[in-house]
Amino acid sequence: MHLVYSLEEPPHSFNKSLFLAGPTPRSSEVASWRPQALEILGKLNYDGVVFIPENRNNDFNKYDEGLYPPWEHRAMDMSDLIIFWVPRDLTLMSDGKAKMPALTTNVEYGLSAHLGKSLFGPPKGQKNNYLKFVAEKAEYNIPQFDTLEEMLARAVEILGDGAERTGGEREIPLFLWKHKAFQNWYQAQLSASNWLDGAKVEWLSRVRNKPEAIFAFAIRPNIFVSCEDRNKVNDPVIFRLDISSVVLYKKRLTLLDSEVVIVREFRSASSTADGFIWELPGGSSPFITDPLEVAVEEVVEEVGLPIVPERLFHVGSRQMAGTLSEHKSHTYSVELTDEELAWCKTQKGIPHGADFPDNPTGERAYMEVLTLREIKERDLVDWANFGMIYRVLGS
Repeated sequence: MHLVYSLEEPPHSFNKSLFLAGPTPRSSEVASWRPQALEILGKLNYDGVVFIPENRNNDFNKYDEGLYPPWEHRAMDMSDLIIFWVPRDLTLMSDGKAKMPALTTNVEYGLSAHLGKSLFGPPKGQKNNYLKFVAEKAEYNIPQFDTLEEMLARAVEILGDGAERTGGEREIPLFLWKHKAFQNWYQAQLSASNWLDGAKVEWLSRVRNKPEAIFAFAIRPNIFVSCEDRNKVNDPVIFRLDISSVVLYKKRLTLLDSEVVIVREFRSASSTADGFIWELPGGSSPFITDPLEVAVEEVVEEVGLPIVPERLFHVGSRQMAGTLSEHKSHTYSVELTDEELAWCKTQKGIPHGADFPDNPTGERAYMEVLTLREIKERDLVDWANFGMIYRVLGS
């Protein structure tokens, strides 16, 4: 176990780390809870970094209002998990001050709740009801524990063997470091001889029916661009699961008369005239890793047409919006039979979707068969979808 106390420098590389957040004694009259936490971690054979926001020698006079907050924020940014153990104690000491009011802890808890790396306890502690309420909100989903032993045992289990990170890489929490979307992006950066000098996690979005899974997240990286010998710090990057898109088509004598299956679906980000996004059948899955399998499933869900995998031709994989998001579309194509195309035309106006009608807030897709001329003249699809269609029909 590598202990890093207040104002001390963390190791340049580590595999895992946690921060012991919570009330800190400011008087010799009050005993700290953190030695007990370290004893528990020792018994659990934890071998990572522990950030301890207390002075190593319990010198309460060495708290520096100017130096301590930057150190604490930096340490929390570098932590894979933040242990919010809040044994709040509002009883008064001899100087008339509360023993451990944990006022700063409340602020830290609020600043960290959205990051997906907090554990909280005890929920029945003094004045902890609001913290408990926040922990139970679906967008935060913070695990709660009644005992420090249970909390730290779960923390050690979550961190497992960790993953080595060096320098600015330490500011990517372990669960995001291991995310497939992040690794796809970062391995590409390393291949270009670039690296992370730091990063700030901006937000994350959970899978609706599986809140422990992360669907998308955003970071603001500090990247050293080696070929330009400079750091790029102003570009946020959105990470999300890759999608599989399928061009279902029927070629005609002329390119513009060729027909394509297009899905119309309401999307919150839409800025189109009708408020809907027109796109190729497709999507992503947090539960399926094979893009071909995702493609088959999405065609069934959004179009209602079963297509055997052997019929799908892999067109290629490219980024969809490279200035903002790292995610790619794995694009496939299938030339439909006359019978399949005729059936698709009968489905106009009929909603499809894995969640419809059981969940009215879920997916609701409307299929249409349009000629390339109609798609082009009506400006229906975005440039990414337009390019995929042209790549298939024009080849």
